[in-house]
Amino acid sequence: MTGNDRQRIDKWLFFARVVKSRSLAAKLASGGNVRVNKDKIDQASHGVKPGDVLTITLDRRILIYKVLSGGIRRGPAEEARTLYEDISPPPPPKDAMSRLDLLPRRDAGSGRPTKRERREVDRLMKSRDDGSED
Repeated sequence: MTGNDRQRIDKWLFFARVVKSRSLAAKLASGGNVRVNKDKIDQASHGVKPGDVLTITLDRRILIYKVLSGGIRRGPAEEARTLYEDISPPPPPKDAMSRLDLLPRRDAGSGRPTKRERREVDRLMKSRDDGSED
């Protein structure tokens, strides 16, 4: 890719190792999960060129890449990293409030009864039933 040459977005996403297959890249692009220079695209054939900024929405994260060059093949990860500059904001620190911190904590063993506790409850219920028949 030289000068104003453009490359299909699905090929570029595949070569840059954003997704595992070109068909997944095409689904990502046509699903509206990719923006090129802040414009949402809906075709896998949309062309990208060096200098374009891609905003890619994946399952649990958002990637912001600046296209540096087009790919020739899907090579190793080191080669793929030369195709873009990652300008994504850094992820929040791990010790910051996570979803697990929001869940209430419970004491060990306070959930389902153990087998022993279940038998004790059964014995208690049986003795209670036996006592009410008299």
